[in-house]
Amino acid sequence: MSELSHFDETGAAHMVDVSDKAITHRIATAKGRIFMAPETLAMVMQGSAKKGDVLGVARLAGIMGAKKTPDLIPLCHPLPITKVAVDLVANDAENCVDIEATVKTTGQTGVEMEALTAVNVAALTVFDMVKAVDKSMVISDIRVVLKDGGKSGLYEAE
Repeated sequence: MSELSHFDETGAAHMVDVSDKAITHRIATAKGRIFMAPETLAMVMQGSAKKGDVLGVARLAGIMGAKKTPDLIPLCHPLPITKVAVDLVANDAENCVDIEATVKTTGQTGVEMEALTAVNVAALTVFDMVKAVDKSMVISDIRVVLKDGGKSGLYEAE
């Protein structure tokens, strides 16, 4: 494994200097899911949750989360995000909502953290909106599935 870039030679945490990196098109996609009781999933899909359109609100929250990533993760660079797409899809077979977020920029560092934040915030929003009827929900499987741009090039999860 390569040296961790967020620590200096003394071991102190620092923001990575990206000023010498090339400006390239960058993209990252993250996925995750939130498991819930079948009755809760049915309520979400029918739009009968007391707080309203669960998936619509969660989609917007995920987009906002991506844009706020450097405010939440101390060593993330503020980036000029050019696109955020968040999709939430009911998965009846596994009693969950599958969440996918794709973030794009043109810059000197990647957008993996923004994509991961979008998925997390969307999942937390689903949890918040239906926790009154299902406190046993589980947020799981959050991971980067695609990253491209920069010197490390393309990464796709298996």
